[in-house]
Amino acid sequence: MKIIKKINCWLKNKKRFLLALGLILAMPLFSGCAGQSQSYGVTLEVWGIADDSSVYNDIISKYKDLNPYVTDIKYRKFSQDTYKQELMDALAAGQGPDIFLVNSTWLPSFENKLEPAPAALINQQDMSTNFPDVVSADFVDIGKTYAVPLSVDSLQLYYNKDLFNAAGLTAPPKTWQEFSSDVQLLTKVDSVGNIIRSGAALGTSQNVSRYEDILSLLMLQNGLQLPAKKGDAAVIDQGVVDQSGNVVQVGERALEYYTQFAKISILSNVANPVYCWNNRQPLSLEAFANNNVAMMLNYSWQGNNIKNKNPKLNFAVAPVPQTDANKPLTIANYWGYAVAKSKPSAANPPQGSNASPVTDAVRTHEAWQFLKFLTLKNSGTVTLYNAITKNSKAFSINFDPAVDYLKKTSQPAARRDLIELQKRDADLGVFASGNLIAKSWYQADPDSTLKIFADGIDSIGQGSTSLHQALVLMKNRLDVLMQSKK
Repeated sequence: MKIIKKINCWLKNKKRFLLALGLILAMPLFSGCAGQSQSYGVTLEVWGIADDSSVYNDIISKYKDLNPYVTDIKYRKFSQDTYKQELMDALAAGQGPDIFLVNSTWLPSFENKLEPAPAALINQQDMSTNFPDVVSADFVDIGKTYAVPLSVDSLQLYYNKDLFNAAGLTAPPKTWQEFSSDVQLLTKVDSVGNIIRSGAALGTSQNVSRYEDILSLLMLQNGLQLPAKKGDAAVIDQGVVDQSGNVVQVGERALEYYTQFAKISILSNVANPVYCWNNRQPLSLEAFANNNVAMMLNYSWQGNNIKNKNPKLNFAVAPVPQTDANKPLTIANYWGYAVAKSKPSAANPPQGSNASPVTDAVRTHEAWQFLKFLTLKNSGTVTLYNAITKNSKAFSINFDPAVDYLKKTSQPAARRDLIELQKRDADLGVFASGNLIAKSWYQADPDSTLKIFADGIDSIGQGSTSLHQALVLMKNRLDVLMQSKK
């Protein structure tokens, strides 16, 4: 009988212990002051392009296991053709996502719609340590971070290996002078001037993919000063003193170099030596995939498009030609994840009777906390913060979201440590290395800038203006655009 009583007593004590343990475990993870409501539940909505939701499933699952305050993260994929307009409409109506992709040229026109990262989560030092310099140039303003990328892409040279072999060319061009020489060997024109095969897709705006980036590249490589920040002017129509003390009109040189590939001499009615392209040609990507053009400049994601169009095409990618081998640079164009400034509170009602309201401050904190987990190097430990109490807890983790993402998407890396690993990759190495020397410039309105560049190129092609007149007009229009966005 005594033994039974002892067993019953032990069972009662065990129940009390387990109940107490359960209460402790049920307390909010990052505990705060007694009596302070610190429980909340946030559902985050992410908008993007290109990637399917399956790319993020493992990342989201791992994160939800760590963070009890994020109840769900939902991803929606949009068509790139309609994405920007749908996003702007949704944000204007207060029905936009919590997190969404922005292009690297969009910050000037989207900054008033974005909530910067809390400095305790992502600061300027984090950006410069984790990413190439171009990322800070594009996504950091006055010390505040507005977006973070998983991938960065840089403009590089696609070339047709079979056409190079047939022309006796053993390697792709490293300089623009070599590029021009190769174009002459690769281009085939019939007796009446029709282009049978083009050495390069260059010279026009209507049918050359990324013409604005190519012209920007030539301008920057020639030492022109395109706007770097709000309020800057475009210095593209003035001369530059070279090492010999001579004044060189480098703006005219850059514009002339680009447009010469589509120019026929009016006086002699004979094509110039590098004439290889005109507005009658198909889109540059189609021409390259169909074996009708030997070289084009483009980004990494076009590689898969080319393979899908022509699986048998024998092509490779090389670093973009340089003007000065001692100061190599290329152009970057990529996407980063940003956080919306505001969203109706009804989208995130309190979870449970003791839960706190999900304010914009809580929502943006959790959105940026997820983006830190997603993009920055974790070194085996992830520290999470309670948005209300600001208390934190560190978790050990054997998972890198950025590595998982890049394995599934085969994109060039944004993080410096992953760029180092990708340098040796046969397909991505040239783009990853290019990210380290990639540049950009401050575009107050990318769509308007596109039109300004197209008009400048077209005016030269039509013979309606001189190089100097075209540059002056482009500069004036860019300056007006910059002033209007102050």
